Amino acid sequence: MQWAQSSAKAILFAALISLGAIAAHSQTSVAASLYGAFNGATSGSGTQQSPANAAGGLFELRHIKNPLVGYEAAYSYNRANQNYLTSPPSVCGLVCQQEESASVSSNAHEISGAWVVSLPLGGIRPFALAGGGVLLNVPSVSSAALITCPAEGTTPCTTASTPTSTSTKGVFVYGAGLDWSLLPHIGLRLQYRGNLYKAPDLVNAFSSTNAFTHTAEPMIGIYFRL
Repeated sequence: MQWAQSSAKAILFAALISLGAIAAHSQTSVAASLYGAFNGATSGSGTQQSPANAAGGLFELRHIKNPLVGYEAAYSYNRANQNYLTSPPSVCGLVCQQEESASVSSNAHEISGAWVVSLPLGGIRPFALAGGGVLLNVPSVSSAALITCPAEGTTPCTTASTPTSTSTKGVFVYGAGLDWSLLPHIGLRLQYRGNLYKAPDLVNAFSSTNAFTHTAEPMIGIYFRL
C-alpha cells in the first residue's frame, strides 16, 4: 500500500512538472509573411472562370496557450484578377451562340480566425490550423470591357461595357507549418495555407459558376514573439 501511495505521488509530481513545462512554452506572436496565391478554374451555368495567380501578404496575431489550445486572427491581401468566358456549343443550328469574354482587375481581402494546435520541439514548433472567415473580392474599376465575338467568325468582334460589383464569400481556411526560432524572440514561419470558397461573381454580364474553388498559398515569413 505504501509503495502504491509513493508511486501515485511520483506520477502526480511528474504531471505537475509536465503541465508547468507546457505553460512555459505558451506564447503570443505577431507575424508577417509573403505568399503565392495559386488558384483553380471553375465552370458552370455556361461560364468558365479562370483566376490569375498572384503574390500576396499575410499578417497574423497568434496566441498559443498549450499544445492543444491556440488561436489566431489573420488578414491577407493579394491581387485576384478574374477572367470570364462563355463558349458556343461545338454543334449548333442556324444561329450559333456568341462567345463573350471579360477580364476584371480586382483585389482580394481575407479576414479569418483559426484554431491552432502545435508542439514545441526544441528550436522548432510544428503546427496545424483550421478555421473560417470572409473573403472580399473588390474590383479595381466600376466597369469592365465585354468582348462579344460571333461563333461563325464572319463579322468582327464588338466591345461594350459591363458593370462590376464586389463579391463577399465565406471561406474555409486550413494549413500547417512550423516556427523556427532564430533568436529568443524572432524566428522564421514556414507554412502552407489553403482556402476553399465559392468563385466570386464580379461581372453582371455573366452567370455565376456557383462552384467551389481552391487557392493554395505556400508562404514564408518572420514572427516576433511578444
